[in-house]
Amino acid sequence: PGCLRNFPVQLQLAPVNARWFDGADLLIAADCTAYACGDFHRQYIRGRVTLIACPKLDQADYAAKLADILAANDVRSVTVTRMTVPCCGGLTRAVQLAILMSGKDIPLRVVTIAPDGSARE
Repeated sequence: PGCLRNFPVQLQLAPVNARWFDGADLLIAADCTAYACGDFHRQYIRGRVTLIACPKLDQADYAAKLADILAANDVRSVTVTRMTVPCCGGLTRAVQLAILMSGKDIPLRVVTIAPDGSARE
């Protein structure tokens, strides 16, 4: 069974002031990560509020949107799942900047997933 707790999951569509963000552990997942990791729901989505994004395809200011979400809500932690490709580095940088812009000290974990599903922190 799926473990998704919120909808919408697309970062651009997520409301800034959604009740599910308060007290949440937030997962920011690069779009491809869920397809590379067969056990993605259990390993990463379970127990977290999930937002997805693709820095290569989306024309968006992720840092500003995430900073607004983080500033307006009591987010406990952020986990980023990204692929090994360089373009996914933009997602990590946007999340790091968003945390700084929010003015909060929020723990950040970054997990890099390879196309074969292996992961490293």
